[in-house]
Parts: sequence; structure tokens; C-alpha cells
Amino acid sequence: MGKNTLSTGYQAPAVQRAFQLLKLVAESPAEQSLSGLARSLGWSKSTTHGLIQSLLCVGALEQGPLGRKYVLGPAIVELAFQSWNYFQVGDKARPVLETLRDQIGETVFLGVLGRSRGIIVATAESKKSLKISAPPGTSISLFAGALGKVYLASLPTDQAVKFIQELELPRYTDKTMTDKSGFIAEINKVRQDGYAVDDEEYLPGVRAIAISVGNHRGLPLALWVVGFAGAMDKTVIPNIIQQIQKTAHNLRKIMDFKEES
Repeated sequence: MGKNTLSTGYQAPAVQRAFQLLKLVAESPAEQSLSGLARSLGWSKSTTHGLIQSLLCVGALEQGPLGRKYVLGPAIVELAFQSWNYFQVGDKARPVLETLRDQIGETVFLGVLGRSRGIIVATAESKKSLKISAPPGTSISLFAGALGKVYLASLPTDQAVKFIQELELPRYTDKTMTDKSGFIAEINKVRQDGYAVDDEEYLPGVRAIAISVGNHRGLPLALWVVGFAGAMDKTVIPNIIQQIQKTAHNLRKIMDFKEES
């Protein structure tokens, strides 16, 4: 009996194909197109398209920011989080995030970083009437902004370079870095500095600062602060960097993570 056959002898080809497709998307360093998925799996485009549409409907896949490519969806991530207790990690960290929020006045997020997406596991929203907001479970791209830089800087240098070379770097704003050589240099700087800055590279008029917290069950956690550029100007950024570094240190102690060098 084959390894994909149930003990009853019954096989469910549609289920097997769904898992084949999801596994390919999960293991790919970049967002996948319909034609790319069909070619890699050896399926017709019509078969692949039909399966993609079914997976989109249940949230197992979602379309990337350019609308023509696909990444794992929130349903898959939420199932994994329930198994790995990521949201319990968020509950444990929330008081620390709220302290940082009160110190700097901006929204604070904690999230887990995957190969193509970051998922928010905890948030402390700014008390300002005009603020950046996103609930736990929100999925965001790692291919632009401070979060992606922190993730790539957490990888070995050769692996990060290979990853970047395989990526298509989408342009989100006029300030988005799409030159791969320049982006690699930026990742090296983040690795040296220990934090990353997003200067309106992902959303116009929005700045962010991110820092790695540690590694939980094989996936890195990151802490980041997001606010409008008018409030997060050059006069306050040094203080935010100092406070986010202290908060990351406190989180590592609370979660018993090894302190990063």
C-alpha cells in the first residue's frame, strides 16, 4: 500500500493535490504564479486554476500584493498557530508591548516571520485618534519594509543573498527598494545595526522600525513599531530605536529566548 493511501485503501486525489500545491507554495522563496505552479506540479492550467480558486475560498491561499501570484493564506497559518500556541506567546508579551506603546505613543506589533509572510500575534494600538491598526492574525508581506529586512537579516548571509536573488521585489511606493544589489547592502546594514527602518517603503506616509526578538519553534519572532511619518520623524526615531531594543531584551527574558549577539 502506498504511503499516501489510507488504511481503508481509499484515496482522495483532490485532497492529495491540494496538499501538493500548498506544500509547493510553502516551500517557495517567492510568491507563485498560476503558470509557475502548473509547470512545477505538471498539471494543466485549468486544473491548477480550479484548485487555487477552491483554496482561495477557504482561506488556505491568498493573492499577493500584485494580485496575480499566491501565498499561504490565513487559514493555514491560524491552524499552525493554534497547534504551536503562538497566540499564547502574544498574550504573554502583550503587557510588555503596551509599556512600549505608552513610552513612544505609536502602535506596537509582535509577529512571527515565515518564508513569505509575517503574521501578527499581538498588538498594542496607539491611543491616538489617528493611528495604524491591524488585529492579531493579520498576514503581511515580507518583501518590503522593516519586517522583511529583519527576517532576511536573521538568515545566514549566503542564504539571504540567494533568497533575494530569487525574489521579484515589487514596488509599493516611490521609496521602495527594488534594486537587488542595494537591497542586499541594506540587509547587511540591518544585520550590523540590529534593527531595520522602513521609511515609507511599504505604505506612503508610514514609517516603521523592527527588531528581531528570537526564535520560537523554528520561526523567528519580530517586534515592530508603526506610525505616520509626520509623528515618527527624525527627531523621535533615535528614542524609538532605543526603547524597542530595551523591549526586545525584556521579551527575550520573559520568553526565555537566547539573547542575540
